[in-house]
Amino acid sequence: MRTTCVIAGSGPAGAMLALLLGRAGVDVTLLEKHGDFLRDFRGDTIHPSTLQVIDELGLSAEFHRMPHHQMSYMSVSDGRAMRPVADLRRLPGKYRYIAFVPQWDFLDLIVGHARRNPNLRVLMNAEVTGVITEKGAVRGVHYRDAAGDHEIRAALTVAADGRGSVVRRAAGLRPKDFGAPMDVVWFRLPRTADDVTEPFLRFDAGAGMVAINREAYWQLAYLIPKGGFAALRARGIAEFREDIGEMIPFLADRARNLASFDDTSVLSVVVDRLPRWYLPGLLCIGDAAHAMSPIAGVGINLAVQDAVAAANLLAGPMVRAERSRRPVLDPMPASLLARVQRRRLPPAAITQALQLRVQNQTIGPMLAGRRPRMPRVVSPVRRHLAGRLIGLGIRPEHVRPEFRSERSSQ
Repeated sequence: MRTTCVIAGSGPAGAMLALLLGRAGVDVTLLEKHGDFLRDFRGDTIHPSTLQVIDELGLSAEFHRMPHHQMSYMSVSDGRAMRPVADLRRLPGKYRYIAFVPQWDFLDLIVGHARRNPNLRVLMNAEVTGVITEKGAVRGVHYRDAAGDHEIRAALTVAADGRGSVVRRAAGLRPKDFGAPMDVVWFRLPRTADDVTEPFLRFDAGAGMVAINREAYWQLAYLIPKGGFAALRARGIAEFREDIGEMIPFLADRARNLASFDDTSVLSVVVDRLPRWYLPGLLCIGDAAHAMSPIAGVGINLAVQDAVAAANLLAGPMVRAERSRRPVLDPMPASLLARVQRRRLPPAAITQALQLRVQNQTIGPMLAGRRPRMPRVVSPVRRHLAGRLIGLGIRPEHVRPEFRSERSSQ
């Protein structure tokens, strides 16, 4: 098979880029190794920057019809008091909240609209196994499905296959690891109408939890020291239930719903970044370029911003090359792909620096047994600035007008 652009991975970055390039008229093939998107405990905080992108794509009404919970401020608790630390209610624009939506619903929406473009193919159950390299350039990918092994040749290969990127590794690109003091144990417990409504962070000496309101249930993240899940498991599920009840008393009885550690999922937290995101014919975006800490839930949104920037910078040259029928951009030159990194590196690097500061100054000492100091008062100005940084991020991207309407497949 031959295509102009092959995208490995249909997470937020890959799905969004496929939709945008498809609307631009680029010949695109999107590969996803699973048969669906139903994988629990994945990032699902859709921030105002991404809500604006969804609006610009004409998908806002459909998005907001999906079951979701809206949050306009973030709070922390030490068990005695709950204090807001970030306020999104004064953000510019029409979206002044974070929408909590299961990632599988978000991806179904984006990929569903991507499929409407006649020049775009979505291959599910197609696992990328390596890259095709010729004369120092990446010229496509090898992949495997139920029928066997195949290859797709392309002018541009995009690695959007996450922090364990097969494409990145096969191309010989190695990220710099900045370290993380914690891992996260995800699980869910029932929620009742009498519970608090806003998501919050609960911390104490030696432990921390994040609680996300899912309307019918709480999605909970229990912070543990890096590599500490084996020790937690060795203590037994009964002690884990007791820990939950001590941290969040109103969940004490409901913690019995955890029959065993099989009801949990462990996220190994990684914060890393590629020094170089590209080679001739290859571009890395999202977690494949810069894995983010789960702090503030910004990972999805940075991935989406990468995709919008890449489409804005690369779609025009690809469409012109297709129309001229000249292999001028086959493979896509590194000089063109470098523009994407120049635009998106500062937001990724600044955000990671802030996350590392929180990890090193607050979370690490907390998990080591020190009790974090609860802020007595967070001024409205600081709450607004924190809300703006979390909600909009550094350098939010906007969809170009020519990508805002769907191409007819009729």
